[in-house]
Amino acid sequence: SGVRAKRIRWSDTRELARQRVCGRCGLRTWIECLFKMMRFVGCGGLARCARLAWIGLIHRSNVVGVNVACGSCGWRDFRGCRAWASSETERTLTHAGEAGGRGVEEVSGGQQGSETEADEAQTSTERKEQADARGAEGPAMQQKEKCEQGLSSLASESVPAIGLVVTSDMEFDLVVVGSGPAGQKGAINAAKRGKRVAIVDRGSMLGGVYVHTGTVPSKTFREAIQHFTGLRTRGFLSEYSHHQAKLSVRDIINRVAIVAHWQSQVVRDQLLRNRVTVLDGSARFLDPHHLEVLASSPTSPNMEAPRQRVLRTKYTLLATGTTPVRPDSWSDLFDGRIVFDSDQILTDKWELPKDFVVVGGGIIGLEYASMLNTLPGVRTTVIDGRHDLLPFVDPDITGALMYIMRKAGANFKLGDSVVDVTKRYDASTNRERIHVHLASGRRVHGDNLLYAVGRQGNTATINLDAAGLKANKRGILDVDASFRTSVPSIYAAGDIIGFPQLASTSIDQGRQATSNMFGFGRMTVSSGENAGGSGVVSSPLPYGIYTSPEISMVGATEKELLESRVPYEVGYAKFEELAKGHMLNAREGFLKLLFSSVAPHTVLGAAAIGEGATEFIHVGQAVIAHGGCVEYFVEAITNSPTFCEAYRIAALDGINRARD
Repeated sequence: SGVRAKRIRWSDTRELARQRVCGRCGLRTWIECLFKMMRFVGCGGLARCARLAWIGLIHRSNVVGVNVACGSCGWRDFRGCRAWASSETERTLTHAGEAGGRGVEEVSGGQQGSETEADEAQTSTERKEQADARGAEGPAMQQKEKCEQGLSSLASESVPAIGLVVTSDMEFDLVVVGSGPAGQKGAINAAKRGKRVAIVDRGSMLGGVYVHTGTVPSKTFREAIQHFTGLRTRGFLSEYSHHQAKLSVRDIINRVAIVAHWQSQVVRDQLLRNRVTVLDGSARFLDPHHLEVLASSPTSPNMEAPRQRVLRTKYTLLATGTTPVRPDSWSDLFDGRIVFDSDQILTDKWELPKDFVVVGGGIIGLEYASMLNTLPGVRTTVIDGRHDLLPFVDPDITGALMYIMRKAGANFKLGDSVVDVTKRYDASTNRERIHVHLASGRRVHGDNLLYAVGRQGNTATINLDAAGLKANKRGILDVDASFRTSVPSIYAAGDIIGFPQLASTSIDQGRQATSNMFGFGRMTVSSGENAGGSGVVSSPLPYGIYTSPEISMVGATEKELLESRVPYEVGYAKFEELAKGHMLNAREGFLKLLFSSVAPHTVLGAAAIGEGATEFIHVGQAVIAHGGCVEYFVEAITNSPTFCEAYRIAALDGINRARD
């Protein structure tokens, strides 16, 4: 009703927050929150003249406000700021306070009484007395009081929300499009070095594909299955526990949703803590240095259309991620219930099947196929046009994975492609089933089908033509060693630049991209070599594939060493030789160690399959990065019992082979 927020009833604050919106920038304009979450709130249109950096703050009570920080001295409170006593700032704030728009009585339905008038008069008297009392403290304090009065005047007025708002005065050193691992870490890296950074993504997708439909959900899916099915406790139980009979897709998806929600909050907190401006919406290029941001939803119930803003930036980092590819010939069958892609599988529209068909033997396809293959009563069939699965992985590892999956009932149809897919009603099961027609003439039947044949870059909606860029037919952008595109001011990182499209590599790519664009001095990672004289040891990139059992590798593969004519030797360590493997009932798996067969026997690569493979592979990564020799594993003392003991066994096995 126009009085101070502390006089507003608790039940009215949320509605007031929705109504009192600045028509120019869309930010909240009420001055003091009942819950004392913030002390001053103002219009984002003043940020340029007042030299302020405005940071969004979302409280757990879902009341949205704005936390204000001075762009010069970093103080979060106007009363403590030492850099705002300028005549330009004073004139701006005073003018904004006088031209704020219609009075608050229009927002609150025209209610205006003697209590409001008395309170406003009392407030004016208090301000005058405070100004007189502090007049002796000098001109700076008087300037400060005038600025506070300007903001108070602005907060006491309400500008009607309009349907389309465009602001062209939002200038940044870097605008990041996409908040996945590459975008998030790239933005934080630049912000920590003093750059003004904004990151654009839809609010519901903060954290990107990594948090919502990719790495985190799929790995949580895997852990939920292993927990509910008692996969890790089968050695201790004579039969499956009672939880398995009650397992449903909803149980799994509920767990996935909980983890994704918390991880999204972690991403938001990290960005705000590093003073990265988070903009909710979708971005598209106007030219190489200007982007238009369309809000994903109206900022007020009174708005008829989403709000738009225009950003001016020196550099742009594209990290928009990818989406699943669908076949053109039968794309209409994707209903999320019987036929789905890797995004739709993370919904609870489907039921656990008896026969599960996976088209595509890549990382995503094999992960889901092996997960569901561990469920009692579920048989999986993997179809892939290649004769070898995961060609970049050591053949010993992929062969072991296929053997373990076949033991659990999986079937592989390799070297054959899908011609057509149809749905037919099955009276015996009272449900529709899918029929897959292969090029060889064979047919595969199943209850559900997952199509996981590649992914395409999310570049169709960002208007690359306006920036002078062009993606390939899969939406992937070409970059150089510095992650710079053909346009000097635009960089790209993460899945959008193609292989290996892993979260771990995307994190490093985002940091490298921002370091290169601003000249922070970080050198490009090169496997196994010391990065110049900087004292930074570069490290080979590890690969982690979360199948059941999981796969991990680092360094060179045996195929690469053969092609390069490098003399090498191999050592193996089977998990059945480890006490830890028996303790956890994880006897299926092994570690493969590759090292030079000539002195000084430098470790060249390592690969593992089995329980904990993606964890202990980092021991091999560290030794390879520092140019260590295989004798290190023989002489080093490790905790026992652990899976890391496999390194000593593999090293001794390889050394014995070399001596023979």
